[in-house]
Amino acid sequence: MTRPESYPDRALLEWLTDAPAERGLYFAGPRDSWDFHSYRSLARLTLTTAAALRALGVRRNDVVVVVQRSSPGFAASLFGALAAGATPSSIAPPFAFQRSEDYQRHVDHLFRTAAPALTICDEDSFEAVGKTCAGLGIRQPVLFDELVRDVEPASAPYPLPDHALIQFTSGSSGFSRGVRVASDALRANVTATRRRLGWRPEDAGISWMPVHHDFGLTGCLINMVVTGSDGWLMQPEHFLRDPVRYLRCISENRIGLTAMPNFGLAYILRRVRPAALEGMDFSALRSVSLGAERIDPDALEAVEALLGPYGFRRGVFTPAYGGAEATLGVTGLAPDEGWTASAPDGEDGRPGTARIVGCGRPMEGVTVSVLDEDDRPVPDGTVGEIVVGGTSVTGNSYVGEAGSASGTSLASGVLRSGDAGFLRDGQLFVLGRLGDGIKMNGKMVFAESLEGRLHELGVTERRAAVLLGFRDGVATAAVVMEGAKPEWDEAAREVVTESLPDAELLLVHVRRSGLAVTSSGKPRRRLMWKQLCEGTLAV
Repeated sequence: MTRPESYPDRALLEWLTDAPAERGLYFAGPRDSWDFHSYRSLARLTLTTAAALRALGVRRNDVVVVVQRSSPGFAASLFGALAAGATPSSIAPPFAFQRSEDYQRHVDHLFRTAAPALTICDEDSFEAVGKTCAGLGIRQPVLFDELVRDVEPASAPYPLPDHALIQFTSGSSGFSRGVRVASDALRANVTATRRRLGWRPEDAGISWMPVHHDFGLTGCLINMVVTGSDGWLMQPEHFLRDPVRYLRCISENRIGLTAMPNFGLAYILRRVRPAALEGMDFSALRSVSLGAERIDPDALEAVEALLGPYGFRRGVFTPAYGGAEATLGVTGLAPDEGWTASAPDGEDGRPGTARIVGCGRPMEGVTVSVLDEDDRPVPDGTVGEIVVGGTSVTGNSYVGEAGSASGTSLASGVLRSGDAGFLRDGQLFVLGRLGDGIKMNGKMVFAESLEGRLHELGVTERRAAVLLGFRDGVATAAVVMEGAKPEWDEAAREVVTESLPDAELLLVHVRRSGLAVTSSGKPRRRLMWKQLCEGTLAV
């Protein structure tokens, strides 16, 4: 294995000095076009942004909210805020929400939490964000193009803020919470990711994930820029409209690293036919990092079968686990390790038991333990709560009240994740949220496991959510389906009966876009459970 010294611990703004003109970021344009911006030009734009922010009164440790799509302006706003000594916070633009009222409710909460000194928008976001700022009595946003117009760049970056980001959690368990990510924690996590993946400046990366999500922001964009590698950046809708374009870019540009949630794999399998892959070559691809949601082993095997004839290898998949409170990455596989799937002790072979894909070993500087209800470590193969510590957690804190119904807590450099999992031979296997499960007959059953079984039986990914709990003292499993096909009801009956034979089954049909989801598409199970119990779920 290559020594860590080959992948140095780089400062977050080191790239601004002597930025190369031959490497940079490629932003997807119409059809198959790409707009190249060298790191040299991005460095100048970043320092211009820093000077403009300082001229508008932004000072060290102030918060600058950035509401923009992936673009040169977004990259310059993010790193420009850091270069001004401020703390940037990337918030989802309106495109991430299907209903304007949902977006307004979401961003109102985020803006109250972040309390920005200034907000930078693009034109698509300006009207909606201006409405939020006016309603909250916050300074009106500025358009990026107007912010940097006729401004001379700063000669050098100002000292870094204490916290490099305010990163919001997904909100799958309730309202999103703001996490202050310490500058040292971000630097340590980026370095650990680069060393785990063997990411060098000559290794190009590609991402279609939104930059308001930590997987797309820290996992992809920030890693690309700090490493100094070429980065190819698509909008999420580019991938959804034409996943072949994404695959073609990997092939034609010999791209080495990419990342996505399990949803992306399922989407490729649905939309890409083998004939569309003729002439492609994926032999340069070394890592597809997988995270943000439960990983389906059948999807991994199916993608291997689809892309294998064109140079794709099993060891390219590098499953990982992480979260905003831990900056991002907690565990992960290295390229060519090869993924495995397992079940907790005593569960192998039981009806309804899903195989769990391992999420790798703790990253450099990170500690992971699995504890029981009395905070004692459990043996290998035994399910408990995942608890995280180390350099990627130290210095991080919540903005405002730390309490939450999600079960996650962060204090004194220790993250109690609220996630259930088990260790086996040093590798972490994640089952789901402790609060999204139900215990019956001595067995814990998780909503994510049941949703995985539904997908195996033909229910479309992200079109069904399982809600588990007790209503009036009765164990209940509700399967909420959006735009359901007739055969989905029978699949839901089969899945719930085999795993929870004594639970009451509710089949709930909602209209298209009727599932409550986060800005990254995760089901908001606790919100829907509350609505179900109150009789307000829109059926």
